[in-house]
Amino acid sequence: MKGLKVGGVALVTGASTGIGHATALAFAKERVKVAVVDVNVKDGEKTVDQIRKAGGEAIFIRCDVSVTRDVQTMIETIISTYNRLDYAHNNAGIGEIDRVKLDEVKEENFDRLMQINLKGVWLCMKYEIPVMLRQGKGSIVNTSSVCGLVGSLPLLSSYVASKHAIVGLTKAAALDYALDGIRINAVCPGSVLTPQLKQATEKNPAEIELQAKLHPLNRLGTTEEIAAAVLWLCSDQASFVHGFPLAVDGGYVAK
Repeated sequence: MKGLKVGGVALVTGASTGIGHATALAFAKERVKVAVVDVNVKDGEKTVDQIRKAGGEAIFIRCDVSVTRDVQTMIETIISTYNRLDYAHNNAGIGEIDRVKLDEVKEENFDRLMQINLKGVWLCMKYEIPVMLRQGKGSIVNTSSVCGLVGSLPLLSSYVASKHAIVGLTKAAALDYALDGIRINAVCPGSVLTPQLKQATEKNPAEIELQAKLHPLNRLGTTEEIAAAVLWLCSDQASFVHGFPLAVDGGYVAK
């Protein structure tokens, strides 16, 4: 893709599977060095192997994005290995734990979801940004969701709250660093056919069709389509795009 630095360095959290996996592969295809970051060591190392076998360069870093020391170590490892960080896709997250109405959500599950989805993005930016400030340039894309733009479906209150918060955090951070050469945006996917979704609907394949019908294009997105949007937001082709939550959703929020 035009506008990505050949030999540049990208980190992708949640890169073992799904959207993060596709984004890591897409960066590598553009000859960007990739730090594959996840708590899932086995699949994370598989992602690295896949990149290397295709002729790319990558390292795996185990990191729980909700733990400060893990995030600090992630950045330290990237800098000690590559001495720079050009792109960050803060993608790690989890779905709703309690599929119940708000008053029935368990407090510990609400806290866990916020720790990973929201605090994880905040922590990553907190330690990515100083590196980019020293360089005078960088691009960050946070993964939100269409659930960060609309109330979405019932029984998703905690998830919706976390994804709306990511959009707000992205906009606020973008304003803070607008004159520092760091662009910060968010990608907001609709329903995407990930391995996790396939596994979750294995016993009820009709669920995928039902989810597809929620989107005007009458299908689910692919991980590659979301990855393409992330790379575009990171590239110089999007040089005037800043603080924007980009819906990649088959028309979901246009309804």
